[in-house]
Amino acid sequence: MNRTIFIVSLWALSLATGCDQLKKVDVGNVNIFPIDQDKQLGLQVKAEIAGNPNEYKILDRKAHAEAYKHLDRIMASILNSGQVKYRNEFVWESYIIHDDNVLNAFCTPGGYIYVYTGLIKFLETESDLAGVLGHEIAHADRRHSTAQLTKLYGIEILSAIALGEKSSTTAAQIAKSLVSLKFSRSHESDADEHSVKYLCPTTYKADGAASFFQKLLDSEQAGNVPEFLSTHPAPANRVADITAHKTELQCKGTATNLSKYQEFKKLLP
Repeated sequence: MNRTIFIVSLWALSLATGCDQLKKVDVGNVNIFPIDQDKQLGLQVKAEIAGNPNEYKILDRKAHAEAYKHLDRIMASILNSGQVKYRNEFVWESYIIHDDNVLNAFCTPGGYIYVYTGLIKFLETESDLAGVLGHEIAHADRRHSTAQLTKLYGIEILSAIALGEKSSTTAAQIAKSLVSLKFSRSHESDADEHSVKYLCPTTYKADGAASFFQKLLDSEQAGNVPEFLSTHPAPANRVADITAHKTELQCKGTATNLSKYQEFKKLLP
């Protein structure tokens, strides 16, 4: 990280708001981090996850090479769409977590993507998973995580960490919080919109994420809706918004790759 650039950026922010007013900034819309800090925080989260194998049972890449080939192929289609801003700056590494009871995926700052087997098995087509992956990629690419951390922890603490003035313990605690970070409704809506934008140039159905939320709605009828949805925009609204954005962008992709996706699921433990 360039220390001088970071100090100048923080100084400019203080000039814009007044030093005494810095704590009062609506930091939900402020991201004080340079890109290198996203990468550093992502590495810290990766280390936290790797150090907790009882909670995060990551499938070995060599032992499950064929399953990872499917996941990486889907990710590559999204990342190479020409729409991901930090395609070349972030690492975009994928990991599969073995837990069939969790319908979730998350992406850390810097592009480390974790997908639970429960989610993969819950979905029915490759375009559905691509839609969810596009949503998670957007959280990293749009830098929602570091923006949300700025809001939660404040400029002073995070700027001290960025400058190396806080203990490694403090940095590790913040990195750990990223694993279960809850995004604002506006961030979730933005990620939905960019999922469509990322998939639109591909052969996939660009509204794959809508299929995911529709299935969640159907599951809710059986009382099986995931708890995390309680803090998110309503699934029905998200289905409508995602579909409308696909129409607005005139996306033409129709591929679902159903047979390939069934192969993928059979490779999972």
